[in-house]
Amino acid sequence: MRALFFGTPDFAVPSLGALAEVATVVGVVCQPDRPASRGLKLTPPPVKERALAMGIPVVQPTKLRTGEFAEWVRAQDVDVALVIAYGRILPQDVLDGPRLGCVNVHASILPKYRGAAPITWAIVRGETETGITLMKMDAGMDTGDVLEITRTLIGEDETAGELGARLSELGAHSVRDGIPRFVRGELTQRPQDSTQASLAPLLEKQMGQIDWTQPATQIHDHVRGMNPWPMAFSFRPTPAPTPTLTPNARVIVHRTKKVAGTVSRAVKPGEVVIADKSRVVVACGEGLIELVRVQLEGKKAVTGAEWFLGRGVREGDVLG
Repeated sequence: MRALFFGTPDFAVPSLGALAEVATVVGVVCQPDRPASRGLKLTPPPVKERALAMGIPVVQPTKLRTGEFAEWVRAQDVDVALVIAYGRILPQDVLDGPRLGCVNVHASILPKYRGAAPITWAIVRGETETGITLMKMDAGMDTGDVLEITRTLIGEDETAGELGARLSELGAHSVRDGIPRFVRGELTQRPQDSTQASLAPLLEKQMGQIDWTQPATQIHDHVRGMNPWPMAFSFRPTPAPTPTLTPNARVIVHRTKKVAGTVSRAVKPGEVVIADKSRVVVACGEGLIELVRVQLEGKKAVTGAEWFLGRGVREGDVLG
């Protein structure tokens, strides 16, 4: 079996290794090198680094719709192309290049969470189960026929980063097992029920802001889903707890924990109801939530208790 691989980030690296175990990978296609870190030095994507270490040729096209790239794909004479987190929509002439077309590894149970950020949105919206879908690609956005689904539960406190690491390995397992069966014609293509579809749009930094009027469960899911990017955040109250602290500074929330119980007095959403050397607890629109780990802009991440001991927060403050 001859194959091409399309992918760019860390998430796709295990699937490249898995494909190389069951096929001759004649080429890897990934996004161009991008400026990274403070020096803005051009940095190759993780898939490129892994492919070169494996001795596989890499191409990084800037345009896919000129016809030249589709000709290159056809010239590789492959049985199938595997696409995972490549980052661009492939035109039909590229999809038609391999003998059996292109197969996508998608990190959700399709038709749920079509789009760029399925892991984050599954957590933010309170899903308890997700998975990996092998899909025969068409020209739509994650609308092709389903070949196989592998399911997994989402942990109650699992972040998007932690779940992504698990799904990355689960995707590799699906590739290792499913791609040979697809090429042999042993997988049945099933159309998606588009009436059950939901979207997982591209993330933007401002999406991380916490809405304290929401119930504690939804805020907990929001914090988990936004970690590691763009990260959930709120703002320090005005006036600040001490004259030396900047009011309205951004407070990044890394981890939270739901807290049982209620407050006997009237409180506002976002109000700090407990701040002591053991923990910081905030009132939500419904219920309470503990800020387990936070980070002020320009500072290192600390526990809620360390935040209090550093005089960064006090009872009665209202975040947001």
